[in-house]
Amino acid sequence: LFTTKEIWYNGVNIKEYDIDSLRERISTVFQDYKVFALSVAENVLCKKIETNEELLKAVDAMKNSGAYDFVKNLPEKENTVITREFDEKGVGLSGGEQQKLAVARVFARNTDLAILDEPSSAFDPVAEYKMYENLIKATKDKTVIYISHRLSSAVLSDNIFVVSDGTVKESGNHKELMELNGIYSNMFTLQAESYKNSERSVS
Repeated sequence: LFTTKEIWYNGVNIKEYDIDSLRERISTVFQDYKVFALSVAENVLCKKIETNEELLKAVDAMKNSGAYDFVKNLPEKENTVITREFDEKGVGLSGGEQQKLAVARVFARNTDLAILDEPSSAFDPVAEYKMYENLIKATKDKTVIYISHRLSSAVLSDNIFVVSDGTVKESGNHKELMELNGIYSNMFTLQAESYKNSERSVS
């Protein structure tokens, strides 16, 4: 037997939407994100910066993602060009810095739905938690789906789905899943203990 799987958005089958219109409603951060040989601000908006308003929009997005913590120290701040492909004064960024720029793109777009796939894998736990706090504030009354094996920020989610072998094994909020004492609870406890052990070794 074959079952038909459909995706509905705001009560409408996505097949009924104009594809370009649908894409305008969604912002994403994938694991294979890219940064380009453009200025930092242009990397966030993915376009040429033409007005001061656009520049401020990019800066605000970087502050929310945590990227501005390093951008403000670059030679030309948000106007600094990434890589030396087209500018000998261009700078190279670490993996974590690039990822924060990619996440800033979500903050810069006013979309109904944001999908983030392992968006903070290169963040430290504190930066990750702060970014998700800002994301929740910036997307009030909107839908955010993020996929992650790191559970430190799951406590902020309204609904958590634990997927294993292609099947949803558990669902609920953080408190409910911890009380269930199942897969999620075990994973969260193990990761929390790992963070504590790391802090002890550093101190």
